[in-house]
Amino acid sequence: QVQLAESGGGLVQPGGSLRLSCAASGIIFSRYNMHWFRQAPGKERELVATISSSGITAYGDSVKGRFTISRDNDKNTVYLQMSSLEPEDTAVYSCNAAITTPYLNYWGKGTLVTVSS
Repeated sequence: QVQLAESGGGLVQPGGSLRLSCAASGIIFSRYNMHWFRQAPGKERELVATISSSGITAYGDSVKGRFTISRDNDKNTVYLQMSSLEPEDTAVYSCNAAITTPYLNYWGKGTLVTVSS
């Protein structure tokens, strides 16, 4: 059974930092491209960051220079280091694991990040 379990969300003041983790089980983690998405209330889901199976990273424009995605294949875990947080970063953050051949796509349940003073 595949499971993606996010952790690390919470309440943080503007300008603060948080690190999210997503621990995967039931998949050969190193083969998967890993993604962080977020969805704020009343808004569409947004791709935040991606790290490929080979370690190539990409970021959404709204988080470039503030967020860093990384992975530890020994721990089957992907991380999202978030800094200089803004109220606009408030959202449920979910991780996604995907490969294309064959096409397989899995989601975690998400963790809430609230940026507020």
